[in-house]
Amino acid sequence: MTTGIRTDNDADTQLWNANYMRAMAGNFLLFFSFYLLTPLLPIYLDAQFNADKDLIGIVLSGYVIAALLIRPFSGFIVDTFNRKKVLVICFFFFFILFWGYIGAGTMLMFAIVRTLHGLPFGAVTVANSTVAMDVLPSERRNEGIGYYGLSNNLAMAFAPTVGIYIYSATDNFEMLFWIAFVLALIGFYSVSRIKLPYRHAMRNKPKMSLDRFFLTRAWLMAVNIAMFGMCWGVMSNYVAIYGKEQLEMTNGTGIFFMLLSFGLFASRLQGAKALRLGKLTANCAEGVTLSLAGYILFAAVEQPWAYFLSAILIGLGNGHMYPAMLTMFVKVARHDQRGTANSSILTAWDCGMGIGILAGGMLVEYAGYSSAFWSAAIMQGAGTALFFLFTKRFFLERQIYDEEDD
Repeated sequence: MTTGIRTDNDADTQLWNANYMRAMAGNFLLFFSFYLLTPLLPIYLDAQFNADKDLIGIVLSGYVIAALLIRPFSGFIVDTFNRKKVLVICFFFFFILFWGYIGAGTMLMFAIVRTLHGLPFGAVTVANSTVAMDVLPSERRNEGIGYYGLSNNLAMAFAPTVGIYIYSATDNFEMLFWIAFVLALIGFYSVSRIKLPYRHAMRNKPKMSLDRFFLTRAWLMAVNIAMFGMCWGVMSNYVAIYGKEQLEMTNGTGIFFMLLSFGLFASRLQGAKALRLGKLTANCAEGVTLSLAGYILFAAVEQPWAYFLSAILIGLGNGHMYPAMLTMFVKVARHDQRGTANSSILTAWDCGMGIGILAGGMLVEYAGYSSAFWSAAIMQGAGTALFFLFTKRFFLERQIYDEEDD
């Protein structure tokens, strides 16, 4: 006899339910297909079009600009319309655009395709993460957000390693573009099979305002995450060409990203309990401090051992920081603003990352690698100071749901 009362043994309380795993798989393949190419594109543009490093920075920052333009609207659309339909449509355009890289025969065409690719990429990341939250049981949401973030972090770490290995073995960029296309197609199939719980239509919808597109209650947190995004923009886009030109390591970048992924994985597992207990600011504080140590080591010591150790430290740091910060955004948002919370942190991260890519390219071209990487370390230091002095208290004063927090 059933009582109609849900218990902890019900399927609805399971963290690793089928729909959540489909969202995780789709997210992993989304980021894996995209970042399979990321560290190699500067090399590709240099070899294929003989582009200067500052021009490479401009071209590669195009997708970030496009993602920035679409993200605020993505949050509003995801919160207003059928999330599953929005997700499937955007993911379809994301995987189709990989064809464009294959056919881009000029620098201008490549820049156009790369910029256009940022539009569905920006929309899918918002839609899929919001869908993942919807299929999580409320009592496991903090923990689930942490593991969900691990899927894209691991993809961002492993994909460059795989891409570099394939390129080293084949010297064939077209093969890489096709592999990315197929992986994105599989990701599209995965998310198309997600079944969402019924969502009641909102009554008394809030009037159109800025916070329907950007979570204004989290503005200082957005500034903080943008500062960390700048550091990642410099690091992720120029670490491969730096290792090749300065440290003369042909396979060093692959090892760098493997160690980075190890750090991300270890920190997510170690920090899962803290997230489950609601210790968000403690997790974030640990993360930003570890990342700061990694960026300083990378900039200060031009040696292979420092290159590899910094990867572990930055991986450990980002693995603690990002899921904690994402959950903090969600905690200061109303339940009907999950899409907006997701789009806001991603917009802030991409804004910082885009500036980092662009500024990093110019610094590398005109001032050298040391100046570029020291700028990332200094920015990480400023972001860390901002978090401890202001952002931590800012969050604690604005969170909507009272939970234990350090």
